[in-house]
Amino acid sequence: MKTMLIAGLGNPGKEYARTRHNAGFMFVDYFWEENRENFSEWEFSKKLNSEICFGKFEGKKIILLKPQTFMNLSGEAIAAALKYYKIPCRGETSTNLIVAHDEIDLPLGTFRVSQNASSAGHQGVQNIIDLLGTKDFTRLRIGVDSRKGKKIATEKYVLGKFTIIELRTIKDVLKKSTDELIKDLS
Repeated sequence: MKTMLIAGLGNPGKEYARTRHNAGFMFVDYFWEENRENFSEWEFSKKLNSEICFGKFEGKKIILLKPQTFMNLSGEAIAAALKYYKIPCRGETSTNLIVAHDEIDLPLGTFRVSQNASSAGHQGVQNIIDLLGTKDFTRLRIGVDSRKGKKIATEKYVLGKFTIIELRTIKDVLKKSTDELIKDLS
């Protein structure tokens, strides 16, 4: 049975909840909630420094992961999980790893799936690429940009919280991206 790792990127702690940078955490939480009957409860793995849960979906073993390493060190937890669970992620097996994360280069309300792409300046993604020695994995890029021409420093912006209206939009994106992922898993 094929095992897949779906990792959502973000920063741990209540002060980062609902920030744009935590769109990856929001995705795996939404995916888990929508498919709860197929998954265990979330638990903290000290060995992987991650929140983790396990499930079966469409004949595949699925591991959901939220690294607790902070965004820029996400690769540490993901590399450790791939090694511990012996999940290959190169070449034909590159679809065994899906990384969901915020994307400042996409407008709020959109998402893109890409594979074998550069980090485009995303430090969490770059850390994963550096530690895995490959960029050959699937990325779910969740658009978070709603600055509409306002000059706000990227770091400050992504660490800012979604507004109530933006949360409604992001929930719609989480639903659409979850639906697409489920189609791909089928």
